[in-house]
Amino acid sequence: MFGVFFSLTLIAASATQLGAQKRSTPQGGRPERPLVQVNAIPLEGVKGRFDHFASGGGKLFVSELGNNSVAVINLFGETLEHTITGVPGPQGVAFSPEANKLFVASAMGKLFIYDGTSFDLITSIDFPGGADNLRYDPATKRVYVACGNDAETGAIAMVDAMTNHRLEEEYKLGGQPEAFQLETSGPNIYVNVPPLKLIAVINRTTKAITRWPLTGVEGNFPMAFDEADHRLFIGMQRPARLAVFDTNSGKMIAAIPSVQITDDLYYDSVRKRVYQPGQEGFIYVFQQNDPDHYHLLAKVPTALGAGTAGYFGTHDSGWGRKGFDLFYLAVPAYSGQSAEIRIYTVGAE
Repeated sequence: MFGVFFSLTLIAASATQLGAQKRSTPQGGRPERPLVQVNAIPLEGVKGRFDHFASGGGKLFVSELGNNSVAVINLFGETLEHTITGVPGPQGVAFSPEANKLFVASAMGKLFIYDGTSFDLITSIDFPGGADNLRYDPATKRVYVACGNDAETGAIAMVDAMTNHRLEEEYKLGGQPEAFQLETSGPNIYVNVPPLKLIAVINRTTKAITRWPLTGVEGNFPMAFDEADHRLFIGMQRPARLAVFDTNSGKMIAAIPSVQITDDLYYDSVRKRVYQPGQEGFIYVFQQNDPDHYHLLAKVPTALGAGTAGYFGTHDSGWGRKGFDLFYLAVPAYSGQSAEIRIYTVGAE
């Protein structure tokens, strides 16, 4: 997903991380603790970078992209329960509780479908040019697939989760799609298309596609969505920014300096916060003052290379953490340390 630019940026970030850790108190003087680490699950022998997360059925699913595997973590016991191996370049993951199936997108051009209990392979579907981000819509029981890697194949496609059949309907984008979000109370799909330096807006009712060009920023990879306030959050790579868009107008209303080399982004609708992990070695936490104004609440030190994460709101977990909001961060193996999934409670401060 990332090229030479990001490797060079990561090297530069390592030189400044220790000094930056001492400056993690934003506006106002009092240290904030919006995320507190409470556990870590070791992933012995896992090499390379991680990609996307999903949850369902009491499990956390983590794409171990560089290891050609998917970790299945028991959320109650906070333990590694199973590893699905032999997945070439796993990227997006999605779970359908209605079908009890796990869907795993492969950069090598397939969507793998697994039984949600045994994790045996049921079937696979070909996607020329690769498959990346996935979203599951429980209302229609469809898995949406960001697929393709060029002007011809780049699209959002759909698979029926119950029948495992690829649907004929798809939306050609003219370039490789990255993160996308589905409206639940409207027809729109918002899609990052970084090669074209734009956000595509697909109307599932009219089938029309509107394009919002980016100005002054590029490298739009991760995306989060505040549907109630009509705000779309985009993690930009060049320069590193959290960009905020008004989905009613398509206009960018804010571009706030943010963490380097981010691959994930989450919106906390309860606390009105945005969580943005970056390979620079921090999770940036932004507070939404109102839909048009934001400020940096905290820079939570993590580890170099830890740019992918999962956040799914409140659920029951292990070690007596009943009903907590938990944030999960994938930390790749580094400096002789094993890869791990760090677990944070989401605090009120």
